[in-house]
Amino acid sequence: MILASQSPRRIELMREAGYDIQIVPADIDETPRAGESPFELVERLACAKATAIAALPFAASQIVVAADTIVAIDNKKLGKPHDTDEACAMLRDLSGRTHQVATGVCIISEGTRRSFVEVTDVTFYELSDAEIEAYVASGEPMDKAGAYGIQGVGGRMLVRAINGDFYNVVGLPIAHVKRALGAL
Repeated sequence: MILASQSPRRIELMREAGYDIQIVPADIDETPRAGESPFELVERLACAKATAIAALPFAASQIVVAADTIVAIDNKKLGKPHDTDEACAMLRDLSGRTHQVATGVCIISEGTRRSFVEVTDVTFYELSDAEIEAYVASGEPMDKAGAYGIQGVGGRMLVRAINGDFYNVVGLPIAHVKRALGAL
């Protein structure tokens, strides 16, 4: 099985679920299309990644799993912050509010393609500027969509409530993936 991702969190979740995976990240254009919702975007990107890897000669007889995760609030995509100012702005936007984390997953096996989007609602506590600045200064939010990692030491202190799959917020709804793989 090939995981078309180099996300340490996805790799860990797949291996913990018992899958023997080969890591082959896909290099695709991730530019959103005009009018595309964040949820449409993550499914399209996951399918583009899986399709790109499945087309490689060595992947023909293997199962390919690809995923893409975003944080969305007010139908606006929050990607990985480019700098500390952007990370602080994202966290201020999320403070005291509920947002969605969406992961698009695409699985390709012997020409059969299955895809889905898992959405989880996450509600943050009200965050002071000092809390935001201290969290950003830790470096933890800098490589994470929405500028936080729920599984991180600091990130878990931001979340007041979660409605949905916790592992989806980590980056891969592994129970749903396992069921989708079983259905193939």
